Amino acid sequence: MAFLYALPGAIAEGLIWGLMGIGVYISYKILDIADLTVDGSICTGACVCAVLLGSGVPVWVSVLAAFVAGALAGMVTGLLHTALGIPSILAGILTQLMLYSVNLFILGGKSLVAVDPRANALWVHMSDNPSSILAMLILVTVVILCLWQFFYTEIGLTLKSTGDNPDMSRAQGVNVKRNQVVGLAIANAIVALAGAMLAQYKGSANINDGRGAIVIGLAAIFIGLSVSLKIKPNFVVSLIGVLGGGIIYYIVYNLVILMGLKTDYLKMLSAIIVTVFLAVPYLKGEYFTRRKSLRPQDMANGGGEGA
Repeated sequence: MAFLYALPGAIAEGLIWGLMGIGVYISYKILDIADLTVDGSICTGACVCAVLLGSGVPVWVSVLAAFVAGALAGMVTGLLHTALGIPSILAGILTQLMLYSVNLFILGGKSLVAVDPRANALWVHMSDNPSSILAMLILVTVVILCLWQFFYTEIGLTLKSTGDNPDMSRAQGVNVKRNQVVGLAIANAIVALAGAMLAQYKGSANINDGRGAIVIGLAAIFIGLSVSLKIKPNFVVSLIGVLGGGIIYYIVYNLVILMGLKTDYLKMLSAIIVTVFLAVPYLKGEYFTRRKSLRPQDMANGGGEGA
């Protein structure tokens, strides 16, 4: 019964983190860039939204401002990588470090800023999970439709080709560096949008909100894709799968808490989940490749001389 009571909250928060996973999907799967900016940009989105709401700014303006702030953070990472030649993973780490100070400045030197649900007409809040789920479903539907339309335009297709084969794209006259900056801006804008929704849902923005966010995003991707690729491997299905992966992750997360696991070990649980979903396809491929490479007579003799 406790699990059933906790289920609506797990779904609502899973949708928020699934939206964040969509942003990570764009950088990790489409651009083929391991972008660690997201640990900072999700917190930036939360901080911007919370501070503006506290100043009496309408919700939609606060969310839009968080979206733009995330895009700027992604552009910084992109420019560090493309204009200064810094490796993408290091560029993301540098931007993440910068964003810690930026986020602290946005919060006015405080570690936490509260959002009063009575003073603001919030889109989502943990006090009303059914309405929060509906609002998040509408938002993620809009985001997925916009991404679907964008990535089938000429610019969107060149972004995909940049991630698939940058050398070939460059040979075809595609501005690979510009595409990487644009792609990282879009990815982190969506991550910051998720941060804005998270601040509303929790009723606060914390300077440490983004710590370990990349692991949750990757968990949503690998859980979702392991299911969605069995249905129909296209762009929209993959995004829906990532969203579903976020929900599944948070349902398991809440179930584990209800079973009595100490919260101190939840980060380790997240890392183990990602490790499993990364390792299983590799081990499965290695096993079947080796089995197929062995001749029937070798298998009969226990795998041959090298077994």
